[in-house]
Amino acid sequence: MAFVVVRARSDVGVERSIKETMHYMNLTRVNHAVIIPDNPQYRGMLQKAKDYITWGEADASLVERMLAERGRMVGDAPLTDAIVAEHTAHGSIADFAQAIVAGEAKVKDVPNLKRVFRLHPPRGTKGWGGIKRSYVVGGALGSRGNDIGALVDRMI
Repeated sequence: MAFVVVRARSDVGVERSIKETMHYMNLTRVNHAVIIPDNPQYRGMLQKAKDYITWGEADASLVERMLAERGRMVGDAPLTDAIVAEHTAHGSIADFAQAIVAGEAKVKDVPNLKRVFRLHPPRGTKGWGGIKRSYVVGGALGSRGNDIGALVDRMI
């Protein structure tokens, strides 16, 4: 399993250890997203930075759409099926996305693929829905479970 993590708040005035945790996850700017594997180390990082990020369980279609539409190589070239087939054992972006969700591959398996996905701010009337409250009380922060797909779809 993998998580999609999106940064919702700035790190101005944030405790140094939380700021460093977000930088370790490559979340250096607001509206940036990463795909991380599910392991105890990353779960601890998610809990540490829960007041500044939102995350949820990734599914294959969401990861495929992120890679195809927002995946960039060094030099800002888009990620293509040919690049994935050349550098991995997977023949296409769809196969690579399935392997990422299953935990068999990581985003960094493709050399020179940027690990950060630069997303648009959430479109629609709701926007973020409040960046100072948890998702369970109507805000935007913390764990979303499977609902992360709806947010990322509005951001792609």
